[in-house]
This record gives sequence, C-alpha cells and structure tokens, in this order.
Amino acid sequence: VQLQASGGGLVQTGGSLSLSCAASGFTSDYYRMAWFRQAPGKEREGVSCISSSDDSTDYAESVKGRFTISRDSAKNTVYLQMNSLKPEDTAVYYCAADFVRGPCYRSDHGYEYIYWGQGTLVTVSS
Repeated sequence: VQLQASGGGLVQTGGSLSLSCAASGFTSDYYRMAWFRQAPGKEREGVSCISSSDDSTDYAESVKGRFTISRDSAKNTVYLQMNSLKPEDTAVYYCAADFVRGPCYRSDHGYEYIYWGQGTLVTVSS
C-alpha cells in the first residue's frame, strides 16, 4: 500500500490550500483515512479523518469550520480543503490509512493507522 500526499505550499494568512492523498495497492472496500500534522517542536496532531463505510468524518476543534475532508472512491483519493488558514496551521501534513470497516474517530496518536504517506509542508505566512 502506498499513500502519496501532495498539495502543500506557501500561503498567506486567510488563504486556502487543498491537500490530496492518493492511495494505491489495496483491494479493500473499506478504509479509514486521516490527516495528521506536526509543527516543529510540537506533538503530532490529528487533523481529520473519514471513513468509507459510513462517510463519517471527524475534525480537531482547531480546524472545525475551516477544513473539510472528502473522498473520491473512484480515484482512491482523500482531500483536505483548508480555508481561512492561520500561521498556527503551519506544519508538515501526513495522510494515513487503515483498512477496516467502521466510523473514524480523530486521534492524535494515530496508532490505529498502519499505512502512512510522506509529509507535505504547509506554510502559512502572517
């Protein structure tokens, strides 16, 4: 299984970015995918997750109302639309996946996710 994250970049405060995570090499109909982020000197934070079995989603309080997670089953791709970006959103963003049936619940530790993609850097300038 491979996860390919993309879409990071530099944006000004208040701007928007859309991250993508394309998954390949799996055959399961069920998956949960999540976005995590880690800023320099800080702990990893679970940003959002989505489940293919029931389309449930979950968000960190810090991004609710600003970020939207979605998926395209045909492309095996999960997206994270990030609006109203703030300097504190600056971090390396990682996508992760597991292939089980059921709702997703956001976590910071990410122990439930077996597969991880490489990070993509998001920098929000003030």
